[in-house]
Amino acid sequence: MSNSLSEKIVERGLPGKFDYLEHTADIYIVAYGSDLLTLYENAGLALFESMTNTADLEKKMKKEIVSEGFDLESLLYKWLEDLLMLYYSENIMCGEVKVYELSIKRSDESEILYMIKGECIGDIFDPEKYEPKVEIKAVTYHMMRILKDEEGWRAYFVLDI
Repeated sequence: MSNSLSEKIVERGLPGKFDYLEHTADIYIVAYGSDLLTLYENAGLALFESMTNTADLEKKMKKEIVSEGFDLESLLYKWLEDLLMLYYSENIMCGEVKVYELSIKRSDESEILYMIKGECIGDIFDPEKYEPKVEIKAVTYHMMRILKDEEGWRAYFVLDI
């Protein structure tokens, strides 16, 4: 999937899943997906790949993640934040991220609610066992956007390091 906007790819991530874009201080990522479920899976994987080599992680445990937002961008923010909190609260590093459900519904107050349900498959992070890369402090809304074109979906987001 090509990056048709003005952002410059500075490092290839996992082929077909995500790439790292030019940013002065933080990590700027574009994740790809043929559909929204795959897009959110690849965005989650990009988060963990920024912290360690996800291919090395043993798949010893699964944790369900459910996130909610008021639009696609707020849902992506909350999804990534919930995945990051799983790491910070339980020290679980995901080597695989699966999304099973994405729904949009109207609440009783006529507000639109977006919900995503998936799971993190991975292991307790041990820096003696798995090589650390960088520490992600937070997910940010800065430069976040989700776009669809003839090639599929793209999600742009910045991780604060």
